[in-house]
Amino acid sequence: MNQDHNQVNSIAPLRNVSLFSALVERVMNRAPGLPGMAVFHGYSGYGKTFSATYAANKHRAYHVQVKSVWTRKSLCEAIMRDMGLPPKGTIPAMVEKIGEELSLSGRPLIIDEADHLVRQVMIEAVRDIYESSQAAIILIGEEYLPNKLQPFERVHGRMLDWVPAQPVSADDARHLAALYCRGIEVGQRLLEALHGASNGSARRVCVNLDRVRELALASGKKKIDLDDWTGGFFTGNPPPSRS
Repeated sequence: MNQDHNQVNSIAPLRNVSLFSALVERVMNRAPGLPGMAVFHGYSGYGKTFSATYAANKHRAYHVQVKSVWTRKSLCEAIMRDMGLPPKGTIPAMVEKIGEELSLSGRPLIIDEADHLVRQVMIEAVRDIYESSQAAIILIGEEYLPNKLQPFERVHGRMLDWVPAQPVSADDARHLAALYCRGIEVGQRLLEALHGASNGSARRVCVNLDRVRELALASGKKKIDLDDWTGGFFTGNPPPSRS
């Protein structure tokens, strides 16, 4: 197995990975007549992109990550490239082609960083793709993405569900320790302190675990616990001003 496949398998037990995968399945297997769009939303660092990577592999989903500078054309071209189609044509022609591919393949479309779509011409392009395909389309964004979508009634009304990402759990931290500190035993007290200092962010847990790994390599120890930890944890808070 290659490294990417191993990483996907390693993140599978994480709570938000399971929540997001279940959401994709629910939208894909919805009853006839039910809407086929959904939103997975949460604070930065909660592991939403981890979740999208796993779900894209498991469900063979098309997956794009929106950039702040994109236009409707940029969005359509990115989706077509992910589909293996030549990214060319007018915007209406590309929307129809994307809709046709989604409809014929039965595969879902995951759009990450969807907060950048909350401009009328952009989000309506996504709705057009949905109407052309009736495919499962899942948007991933920050905590207040559902509120940002509310003014766009024709999009808001096509949502099957809104699922909030959860803060990283103690079990998540244990799984991440196995991934980021391979061959190193992270003591329970250190893991608990690290988890608490990370303030719910999976990303900060990973940063702190990498610091544990660096300490283990520097000290030559195979087990690191709280008694061995002399530095602080990365909390995401800015450092104090220097006098």
